[in-house]
Amino acid sequence: MSGILTIQSAVAYGHVGNSAAVFVLQRLGFEAWPVNTVQFSNHPGYGAWRGRIFPPEDVAAVIAGIAERGVLPGCRAVLSGYLGDVALGEVVLAAVARVKAANPAAIWCCDPVIGDRAAGIYVRQGIAEFFRDRALAASDLLTPNVFEAEYLTGMRIDSADSALAACAALRARGPRLVMLTSLGRSGSAGARIGMLVSSAAGSWLVETPLLPIDPSGAGDAAAALFLGHFLSSGDIAGALERTAGAIYAVLRRTVVSGEREIQLIAAQDALIAPPEHFPAQRLV
Repeated sequence: MSGILTIQSAVAYGHVGNSAAVFVLQRLGFEAWPVNTVQFSNHPGYGAWRGRIFPPEDVAAVIAGIAERGVLPGCRAVLSGYLGDVALGEVVLAAVARVKAANPAAIWCCDPVIGDRAAGIYVRQGIAEFFRDRALAASDLLTPNVFEAEYLTGMRIDSADSALAACAALRARGPRLVMLTSLGRSGSAGARIGMLVSSAAGSWLVETPLLPIDPSGAGDAAAALFLGHFLSSGDIAGALERTAGAIYAVLRRTVVSGEREIQLIAAQDALIAPPEHFPAQRLV
């Protein structure tokens, strides 16, 4: 049995963290082993929620229980996202080390959930620094948004060239692949939003029309989509195209629905076969 260990938040209502990533990975044909860092009623963007952040020892115990089933040699990747508490970062690092000891070919996809340009840093004190000072060097695949990449590098990102420079700076510090999301620009064709992947083999950019929506969970779904497609094919540009097409389809369905939460269930067929194809442009 092979699977993906996914360590991040969970909500009862809506689709963020594991409540987005697990379904995405399953639809792509992977066994997903969710370990929840928090259990909330809904994501905090509503301004009120109920639930709790799990103590680090509880999260570590769940991971230990999975290891005791003898399945870690078949674990192809660890996917991590929202932590909730800086102490959970050490649990994630230990889990990654444990998985890689069992399967040296496994990779760590680290989604460094820190904040965004609209809200700034919205995680607890110490978490942003953990991603910058500890996680970055140990990760294999990093999936920041523009704001998070700016924080991690100290560089301003306002163009494709500056995005490439920031991604190169990130790769110089650890990850061999960086997928940058929320790269926006305006032109004669209207507002666009892009995803850029940078690697030693080259860098590619995919742009889609910018929709009038900025929901929570799209980045969590994008990280899971790219990881799954990359593991399945090894094709960086192809994985980027399928991720961008799927996210665009989900967000378009969300706009039509008028709902606040991303419509992963309603648009689930698009996760496998996006109805629109957006070609990846090779930059370098």
